[in-house]
Amino acid sequence: RKKNLRLFPLAGESTALVYTTHGEPSQVIKLGTLQLPSLGDKSALVKMLAAPINPSDINMIQGTYAILPDLPAVGGNEGVGQVIEVGSKVKTVKVGDWVIPRDAGLGTWQTLVVLSADDLVTLPSDIPLLSAATLGVNPCTALRMLSDFEELKPGDTVIQNAANSGVGQAVIQIAAAKGVHTINVVRDRPDLSQLTDRLKVMGATHVIKEETLRRPEMKELFKFYPRPKLALNGVGGKSATELLRHLQSGGTMVTYGGMAKQPITVPVSALIFKDVKVRGFWVTQWKRNHGHSNMLDELCTLIRAGKLSPPACTEVSIKDFHKALDNAMKPYISTKQVLVM
Repeated sequence: RKKNLRLFPLAGESTALVYTTHGEPSQVIKLGTLQLPSLGDKSALVKMLAAPINPSDINMIQGTYAILPDLPAVGGNEGVGQVIEVGSKVKTVKVGDWVIPRDAGLGTWQTLVVLSADDLVTLPSDIPLLSAATLGVNPCTALRMLSDFEELKPGDTVIQNAANSGVGQAVIQIAAAKGVHTINVVRDRPDLSQLTDRLKVMGATHVIKEETLRRPEMKELFKFYPRPKLALNGVGGKSATELLRHLQSGGTMVTYGGMAKQPITVPVSALIFKDVKVRGFWVTQWKRNHGHSNMLDELCTLIRAGKLSPPACTEVSIKDFHKALDNAMKPYISTKQVLVM
């Protein structure tokens, strides 16, 4: 993994996916060549190895995300790279280290990048490459939501929609490692039985369709498992309202995404008679407030123990980015598109 480190130029050019205006990614993203700045004494030259395409990356390009980089910008907020040169005053990273970006908006869809060493977080290189490339956003979101809102004990239940998303798959695995049951809601689709099997192999207790949330069989389910203390909402709209109905008294629904692009309606009865709590979570802000380190250690321990795998990924060369972007925008695609450099 650490061969040929010095085959890359100290300064030079990077191949990058750049946008000069906001809009639909397939129309505004272009493959271009960027001149790299010279290496400062507190910066590092990083060769990017792999970078996924996440919903937040798409939203950023569309101009709808909470933080937007100055234009022109390089796409991508997440990914893993290897340090191939460091400035004279850099102490926090060294040549050969695997690194991920500390914050969003740094532009990971490029072959080479010069970044301040303070913007990099080191990862152990004994975890799989795709685990490293997809570690910084979705598993961190899953771990924090399972840890910070309700005190979950073995035998407790969590219910979530978007269960096949990157966050959803991480929630299933981390919850299973903690002995927590998960009720996982997915949209109906032609390959539902295969998807159900795949999520159950990961550790899902139950996998149900959105429509089942409104049916009497939910009452049957809760004869065997306690009602959820925690609901995790990545969809919004009616799906979120249905999750709220199934929470136990005093439970919490945490919203981390809104793929339906619909507001959440909270039933008055859930607030008055069950005193449910409605919260939000944004991992970017959490990292700015708290940093990464212990969280990444905990996740890497799960990865090494075989208890946390990356989502199913399709690796696509950066030169074939159009194909990757098209697939990332399609509904019911069960693999995460990962650009390899």
